[in-house]
Amino acid sequence: MHQWAKELFPICRSLTGDGVRETLSYIQKFVPELEVHSVPSGSMVFDWQVPQEWKISEAYILAPDGTKIIDYKDHNLHVLNYSTAVNEIMPLKELQQHLYSLPEQPDAIPYVTSYYAPRWGFCLTQNQRDSLKSGNYKVVIDSEHFDGELNYGEYYLPGESDEEVLISTYICHPSMANNELSGPVVTMALIQQLQQWKGRKYSYRFVFVPETIGAIAFLSQRLKEIKHRIIAGYVLTCIGDERNHSYLQSRMENTLSDRAAMHMFDYFAPNYCLYDYLSRGSDERQYCAPGVDLPIGSIMRTRYGDYPEYHTSLDDLNLVTASGLSGGLESVYKAIQLIEANAYYCVTVLCEPQLGKRGLYPTLSSMSLDYTDVRTLTNFITYCDGKHDLIAIAEKIKVNALELLPTLNRLLKEGLLVKVEENNVEIE
Repeated sequence: MHQWAKELFPICRSLTGDGVRETLSYIQKFVPELEVHSVPSGSMVFDWQVPQEWKISEAYILAPDGTKIIDYKDHNLHVLNYSTAVNEIMPLKELQQHLYSLPEQPDAIPYVTSYYAPRWGFCLTQNQRDSLKSGNYKVVIDSEHFDGELNYGEYYLPGESDEEVLISTYICHPSMANNELSGPVVTMALIQQLQQWKGRKYSYRFVFVPETIGAIAFLSQRLKEIKHRIIAGYVLTCIGDERNHSYLQSRMENTLSDRAAMHMFDYFAPNYCLYDYLSRGSDERQYCAPGVDLPIGSIMRTRYGDYPEYHTSLDDLNLVTASGLSGGLESVYKAIQLIEANAYYCVTVLCEPQLGKRGLYPTLSSMSLDYTDVRTLTNFITYCDGKHDLIAIAEKIKVNALELLPTLNRLLKEGLLVKVEENNVEIE
């Protein structure tokens, strides 16, 4: 995953254009089934309009002595993303109105955009800005806006059921490793893992979209088809650092997505940060919007905006590590394991089942024996009444639901449990 991020890092991405298409083409090398969709510029997608494509060839600033002091080719964050073209000579006082820096982070280039209002600008470190001397500067941004298309990628992985889990990540930010590339590369690895998982209950829909407008465009084309199929899902973003784990709940706050992720983190990373929907900031805003109402939360390492490198050039491949990405992937995969296993189960006999004859209970009774595992087993069976699902039982008896899976499978094999629809219970 880290190598994938390294190879994707230099691409200049925006909401539209060659950078998005180049990124999707790269993903197709590893997920050849990925379909790339196009939405023409000017298309109305709900309350939004798909913007024009943006193409940039070069951008630089020449100091009064002719020295090139800022060059887009050195770092693509140096240009205000979606900037209009400019080719002028102006005094420093006028240039300052078009410069963006971070006084509190003097060595960082900020990431600044202007998608829906025309303007031009350059981003630089505060140290660079402080070194500028009076005089006339030549500023050049060779860019253009034109009617083209917005692109997003979609991959559907069928399971035994038509019910779906949606995984969404975004591909619109230029060279930032955690905020941008950790989500797509973890999603790519997750696809490869799930492709190897035989007997999956649910189908999976993966989308790689430009943030906000891409998710809106996707929903405008797919919502009627998928709304009543999606039973859970996550936005994956900022999932590659090693500092923390985080979960942001869906607007409904008690969906299968929320319960699976929160239960998983309680045991996988018990010090994780939990955020409610009021802390939203990514595409969960679109998926959970009123009328859309999809059960989508966000799984992250350190949440966007909560780490100092966020939206700066310091969000690089040193911040995102192989270990961080691996931990992020593991958290998502464990949440999906819970979603797959979660169901209502019912014991098939009245009163306590005779576990001893099935090799599930010790035949010797002694105060010196450790009955912890047996107690967990019997507690689990006690709540298999068709009214409590797996996650609810695990939380009631204070056990990691994933650790119950071998026990669950053994009981199913022995015929002591059956899977049932909620409240559709018949015991003979």
